[in-house]
Amino acid sequence: MGLTNTSVGRGAIDGGLNIAKRSPEDKVIALAGNPNVGKSTIFNSLTGMKQHTGNWPGKTVANAFGFCKSKKNSYILVDIPGTYSLMAHSAEEEVARNFICFGEADAVMVVCDATRLERNLNLVLQTMEIAENVIVCVNLMDEARKKGITPDLTRLSEILGVPVVGAVGRSKKSVCSLLDTLDIAEKQNNKYEVKYDSATEQAIALIKPALDNCSLKRLNSRWLALKIIENDKGIIKEINNYLGYDIMSAANVQSSVYLANKILKDNNFHSSFEDRVVSSIVKAAEKIAGEVVEEKKKGYSLFDRRMDKILTSKVFGYPIMLIFLAIVFWITIVGANYPSELLSNFLFSAEDKLRGLFIYLGAPEWLRGALVEGVYRVLAWVVAVMLPPMAIFFPLFTLLEDSGYLPRIAYNLDKPFKKCNACGKQALAMCMGFGCNAAGVVGCRIIDSPRVRLLAILTNNFVPCNGRFPTIITLISIFFISASGIAASAASALLLTAVILFGIFMTFAVTKLLSRTLLKGVPSSFTLELPSYRRPQIGKVIVRSIFDRTLFVLGRAVSVAAPAGLVIWLFANVQVGDVSLLKACADFFDPFAQLFGLDGVILIAFILGFPANEIVVPIIIMAYMSSGALTEMGSLTEMQALLTANGWDTATAVSVILFSLMHWPCSTTLMTVKKETGSLKWTFLAAALPTACGLTVCFVFNLFVKIFC
Repeated sequence: MGLTNTSVGRGAIDGGLNIAKRSPEDKVIALAGNPNVGKSTIFNSLTGMKQHTGNWPGKTVANAFGFCKSKKNSYILVDIPGTYSLMAHSAEEEVARNFICFGEADAVMVVCDATRLERNLNLVLQTMEIAENVIVCVNLMDEARKKGITPDLTRLSEILGVPVVGAVGRSKKSVCSLLDTLDIAEKQNNKYEVKYDSATEQAIALIKPALDNCSLKRLNSRWLALKIIENDKGIIKEINNYLGYDIMSAANVQSSVYLANKILKDNNFHSSFEDRVVSSIVKAAEKIAGEVVEEKKKGYSLFDRRMDKILTSKVFGYPIMLIFLAIVFWITIVGANYPSELLSNFLFSAEDKLRGLFIYLGAPEWLRGALVEGVYRVLAWVVAVMLPPMAIFFPLFTLLEDSGYLPRIAYNLDKPFKKCNACGKQALAMCMGFGCNAAGVVGCRIIDSPRVRLLAILTNNFVPCNGRFPTIITLISIFFISASGIAASAASALLLTAVILFGIFMTFAVTKLLSRTLLKGVPSSFTLELPSYRRPQIGKVIVRSIFDRTLFVLGRAVSVAAPAGLVIWLFANVQVGDVSLLKACADFFDPFAQLFGLDGVILIAFILGFPANEIVVPIIIMAYMSSGALTEMGSLTEMQALLTANGWDTATAVSVILFSLMHWPCSTTLMTVKKETGSLKWTFLAAALPTACGLTVCFVFNLFVKIFC
């Protein structure tokens, strides 16, 4: 198997997604499948993780395509979104269906889970109705063997009339088998057809001859007849755009549709046409699975069920979630300290050499200060503080996802979110926000309902990202934890968890408020399959989380931190009368900030920290010390002495923690909100909501302290 780089140009494979064929002989293969069947593992194994990613045109749904080569052919694999059905009710399902229908792929490979073949066959049968060439890849054969499940793949291939190949996504031998199967895949004329009820079959038989006389390109006339009877206006519009004419205006189509509808009406069916179609597909899948699947261990899912009784129970579900949350934060806090210190020492030692270079070149002092002490120092600070915790948190998050526990969290939180007129998928985006709010906003794409997706985007900033962790943890350590060592780090993690719980509470409260005012609507239901518990693929998890999430987010943060460094240096060094611009602004904001238990320095630090929350504390130190550049304290004791000398007490620390938890998102997050919503109005609201909540909570707390303390 040969793999090549995915440097791509422009070349239309379908009407929307642009992919470059490296040669006219390249074959396009669409990779479909339910969520959690190992489709991404198959895709990465075939392409060698050398792939191009982006969004489907007009959709905030991720796409990926890559290249692979077999003994006979070269292939372009297009990883279409994971979906349970091609009867599109979400953006992901719509994208998957449209690419299979109109993408003109040479074949569609449907990846199935060997332990849940009956459920996965629903998508296989729907795909076979649309696509000319279909290959079934039964993945997770190793998991099936462990559970005593033996699918007869030869018999399955005979029944379906399409190639069927077993696979273990992580096995090179399986990958070679898949490529060999792709090489022999040809146009299939004897594929299995789902038989519907008699009235539906009569209706199809009336419309199909009229459609056979039309120019349908690669569309299947039987499937098209079903869509016309169903009167799915969305897909019919897509079909008309693809064909270049109105299918209903073709000869005899309108009259045959009229007769078909009359037959269905005369049969007095009480359920919808789509429900009858789905019922027939499900029954066909059950029948096929019954013939080809042998279960030696009838209680193969007993372990999963026992675990789910604990992890999703009303009694233990939430406490276990909190324990996991505290453990993840403890590992992140403890694990990030040492690499962060090493990275900081390395980057700041390089600063001395950079300064020496400027001196050697004879650069003026102001230029040296602006670029070295301004731009470079802020960049170094952001990288040193941000990279280690992200490099720990995102793999931990992905491990929970890969093990199958993350869907259980969404299941547990579905009821609380439904009470707020939202749905449990928001929990997944919220969890991702702990690593980075920008990543959490992008994660909201998994939510089907536009209203609920907007709710999730607007409230994602109420959970603190790792950029705010250093400020919160530092203040907890200074003002609330007197010990040191493992006990201190554990206590810090518990207090941090308490702060985060308050942020989650605010997420629910604001979601409820928005769903009753600006974003009124009924709770959104969603389909969520609880996958089997699996041993995570640690190597691939680390690679995927670091490259797809950590470096992506870090790149965005660095791009805004550089100009921020210049601005901060100018504020600290440009004089207004006898004081710096930073001191003048701090004095101006001080009376307003005092209302909320803060001071002018703290407020201006948050304002200047807009590009990256990591630099808020360094700006506070810089302002209190009247230095012209960001300064790091030697120890927490020194920092406590500096803060106390400038009027800080425990109440001030609480106010700063609360405001750090709830204030405007960083510039990277707001840029992402603008990109995802396409609206300045919603971007402004995403900034105004947490800020208003933070100021209100700080004001109430400060008032309480003044009255009772």
